[in-house]
Amino acid sequence: MKGKATSFDIAHLTGVSQSTVSRALRDSPLVSEETRRRIREAAEQLNYKVDKNASNLRSQHSGTLALLLFEDPTADDSHINPFFLSMLGSITRACALRGYDLLISFQQLSYDWHADYADTKKADGIILLGYGDYLAYLDKLQKLVAQGTRSIRWGAVLPDQPDVSIGCDNYQGGQAIATHLLEQGCRRIAFLGDASSHYPEFFERYRGYAATLQQAGITMDPALQVDAAESTEQAGYNALETLLERAEPFDAVFAASDLIAIGAMRALADHNIKVPEQVAVAGFDDIPMARFLNPPLTTVLQDTKLAGETLVDNLLCLIRNEPVETHLLPVKLVVRRSSQFSQPADHV
Repeated sequence: MKGKATSFDIAHLTGVSQSTVSRALRDSPLVSEETRRRIREAAEQLNYKVDKNASNLRSQHSGTLALLLFEDPTADDSHINPFFLSMLGSITRACALRGYDLLISFQQLSYDWHADYADTKKADGIILLGYGDYLAYLDKLQKLVAQGTRSIRWGAVLPDQPDVSIGCDNYQGGQAIATHLLEQGCRRIAFLGDASSHYPEFFERYRGYAATLQQAGITMDPALQVDAAESTEQAGYNALETLLERAEPFDAVFAASDLIAIGAMRALADHNIKVPEQVAVAGFDDIPMARFLNPPLTTVLQDTKLAGETLVDNLLCLIRNEPVETHLLPVKLVVRRSSQFSQPADHV
């Protein structure tokens, strides 16, 4: 072989990708011991030498943070939940004020994003944004931590999570909505949203709502909970249709997100059910369109400005090897006309 051997030569000899060679030579846990052994033997056979200067350059700070957005099903081509659009602006401003560039990348949960960013060294750390099945991507979070990647996630705060996350107090938000609806005289309050460990943010909102009803002496009716795992208008519409098909009386709807609430309101309108005269509706997130609906939507405000700043500041602490703790940010109930009965009503 002419010239100095490269990692591509090792990849060709062993039948693996160049990125796998790079991981193996760094003893990454993402590569099996057998594959690492074959690659080390091939490197020795080719008299391959690691370029220490290049390695040192890769280990230096890039002055860039990466934001990985996971695609959401949306009615348009953005594939971004509107809630994350406002947080995206906050994160971008926070990075600029702290002298960092921001690299934004779309990801799909099926991709090996946990490995790609460890290899490329494009950024000093990663912010993860996006709803999804927590149990489906838990393994990738664990590998991200195992390979030493500095990362922080916007999401639920769980006792056994492998990574650092910043999230809002979803349980408190669920309590606030349920308390408000009870004060309006509602007693048959439906919940539209997944209530399982697969979607822990929705589940915490459900738990806060359920605990508040129980404290008020109201027995939970399982028929009033309808799954809506996706945070979309269509999911909300379908969930409300399912609720109506069950023919169980209800006088209020607590949707796990504003988008689900918007879809539910459309379904109610299609059935000539008036909001709030017959059914009160509340959501969660306070996305911009919530205030412009007819009627305007009662919801729970998550402070996206504070969230973005907190994510960036805590990631920078991780990069500096400073201690960081997972924690919750407070939420605020925003009451609008969708949940306020102006007079006694005939409920569904």
